Amino acid sequence: MSGFSYMTQEGYDKLSAEIDELKTNGRSEVAKAIAEARDKGDLSENAEYDAAKDAQGHLEAKINELEKALAKARIIDESQLDNSKVTVLTRVTIKNLKNNATLSYKLVSETEANLKEKKISVDSPIGQGLLGKKVGDIAVIETPRGNMEFEIMELGF
Repeated sequence: MSGFSYMTQEGYDKLSAEIDELKTNGRSEVAKAIAEARDKGDLSENAEYDAAKDAQGHLEAKINELEKALAKARIIDESQLDNSKVTVLTRVTIKNLKNNATLSYKLVSETEANLKEKKISVDSPIGQGLLGKKVGDIAVIETPRGNMEFEIMELGF
């Protein structure tokens, strides 16, 4: 998807808030843990200090990853999208042609994906297989267990 990550304003704001939270509270908690571990003596054999430093490394890596995602983010307006085919932010109802199960998902950016909320990434195999399809089309999705076929039943936003 051309290096950009398309998301809603809500998703962008949520990602920004998460970064702010990690930079403020997350960093202060890690700094406090490092200070407490440092006060316990010899750093060469201090497992708490090593764990706190590891936590700091993980926190900074996560902040960096989220900032990169935010830098690549492009906010899109759902009202400007073509609702005749599956695109990012489309709510699509599909029917599994093997077992006739009907599922409904919203295609979103990877950072907004949340299966509990029935939001799947456009970069996932299912998302990629659905992009560009219209109502009545059959999407063939390649999975480790073989190809699965889904009929596009309904589109919306």
